[in-house]
Amino acid sequence: MYELQRTELAVVTGGWSFSASFLNYATKALNAVVDLGRTLGSAIRRIVTCNYC
Repeated sequence: MYELQRTELAVVTGGWSFSASFLNYATKALNAVVDLGRTLGSAIRRIVTCNYC
């Protein structure tokens, strides 16, 4: 099996990196899912209780 030397390890690129833009996107996506759940929950509750505006 081939093992990397120290100098080779220093130039390895790729893989996952958690940047600020990735965390910002993940937060916005999570908030969108939560908002969608709230909207659907409110709609279902209003239909079940027959409470329309």
